Amino acid sequence: MHDGPRTARGSDRCTARCTARILDALDRDGDRPVLHATSGSTTAGALSAAVAGAVQVLSGRGVGPGQTVAVLTATNRPATLAARYAAHLLGAATAHIRSNNPRGDDAGLAAAQQRHLLDATGSTVLVVDAEHLDRGRELVAVTGPRCALAAFEPLGDDVLQLRSTDPGPLPVVVPADTDVAVIGTTSGTSSQPRATCHTFAAWGATVASFPGAGDAGGPGTLLVVTPLSHTVAPMADAVLAAGGTLVLHDHFDADGVWRAIGEHRVTDVYVAVPHLNQLLDAAARTTVDTSSLRRVIYSGSPAAPRRIAAAVGLLGASLVQLYGTTEAGGIASLTALDHAEPELHGTVGRPFPWVDVELREPGRRTVVPRGETGQVWVRSSTVMAGYLDDVDGTAAVLQDGWLDTGDLGRWDAYGYLHLRGRTGDVIKSRGLKVHPAAVEVALLEHEDVVGAAAFGAMSSDDVESVHAVVVLRPGATGTVDGLRVAVGRRLDPAHVPTTLVVLDRIPLTPSGKADRARLRAAVDRAVAGPGAGRRRSGARRNSGVAVRGVQSAATAAAESGRGT
Repeated sequence: MHDGPRTARGSDRCTARCTARILDALDRDGDRPVLHATSGSTTAGALSAAVAGAVQVLSGRGVGPGQTVAVLTATNRPATLAARYAAHLLGAATAHIRSNNPRGDDAGLAAAQQRHLLDATGSTVLVVDAEHLDRGRELVAVTGPRCALAAFEPLGDDVLQLRSTDPGPLPVVVPADTDVAVIGTTSGTSSQPRATCHTFAAWGATVASFPGAGDAGGPGTLLVVTPLSHTVAPMADAVLAAGGTLVLHDHFDADGVWRAIGEHRVTDVYVAVPHLNQLLDAAARTTVDTSSLRRVIYSGSPAAPRRIAAAVGLLGASLVQLYGTTEAGGIASLTALDHAEPELHGTVGRPFPWVDVELREPGRRTVVPRGETGQVWVRSSTVMAGYLDDVDGTAAVLQDGWLDTGDLGRWDAYGYLHLRGRTGDVIKSRGLKVHPAAVEVALLEHEDVVGAAAFGAMSSDDVESVHAVVVLRPGATGTVDGLRVAVGRRLDPAHVPTTLVVLDRIPLTPSGKADRARLRAAVDRAVAGPGAGRRRSGARRNSGVAVRGVQSAATAAAESGRGT
């Protein structure tokens, strides 16, 4: 059994071939339902016809290599796939402008951000659905005649309908490997999202890295609960190309996921770490059927080792962790076999065979010795070509074929990668460098903790110190002081949080990462607020999260009779 993605192929124009393979698979059995969505099921023949019609109409408008088709549709709908496949068959790129969140679609981009992406990509067509028609009209009114509004359904005289009655052969174009296939979005340092450019070669290699067929050669069934505009998209392509089926959910719902797994005999699902935790909680409330699962892939924020152990107990050999970034694609994996070793649960596994990884001294090209922390640099066939219209930003992260992920990590003696946080998050505490990820892992190893985030903050006398927030399991009996002591025992006094706050949940950014700005605000207000001396001193609302308790270093010392 192969637990993780298979070897990625090189740059052999396999994206165009992959899209053609998808259509071939659809045409072999036109009556077979291949998409199951909230709006109903779509047969292979209907999806193939939708793609063919869009190809004919877009080709008539002159869409081809070097051009971009923007997509603004509801999450995980057949139109999302059909628009991308049609554009790729014509050698054009696609840009999804609804959201920049790879693990959820609850926070859409603002109109100004979407206008920026339309302008930056030079999109000549904007594909919308009924739900986004008004926003689409608003956007093309600004771009002028350069960008046409289009849809797969009749939405008005001003909307180009992507349907054709022409039975002739499709005008398929084979693009160059270096042509851009997908323009993704990720959070940037300014108010505008950052656009990542992925070539046809890189996208094809990413699709090739995921095994779309079952282990016995049979077709797979992928449950899609995160946006098709991001990480799960190449997985979906691989499954359809192998003759498989997609189950499309508009959003993540743990009970709905378990029902779908049983109803559709789902073989694969990709989730974020918070989703995995919710699946475990839902499974504890009722009986679930895991017999069809071959891969439950999770990624994102750090996971509590205790929760991963519980997931192994429930999911067995189907559990796989993926470490990757929007810019790099997949980097490393903790396989199902690795999950059988509890001491590996705090790692992100080992690099894929097609990925080279180096840990370098910050700001230098010198590789650090094994066991020491360095910046994670990767070289792979799946790495992006660069940031759109950002020469300086691209040059800062791409050098001689290597990508600086911005992550910090260290190798252990067995070649497993331990992430230590981000380069900009390192805290100088008591003259020592403290990596927030190390504090988070130490907190997550406590039996009462189900979520944790650590960060640095400057005091009024310009001294930086460690602060942290935790989410406790229901019925937790531990104290904040006990958690701080546990961190000190596992690490050292420099890592012990000066202030530790208990929250009902960890606030997240649109990309699914801990929102450190809101966390800092929550800690500041909790420390300044009345009755903040003890953990159970009463609930208040801070920065959109419920603060259940707080303890500072001075309070802990007074209560325990110990200094920090």
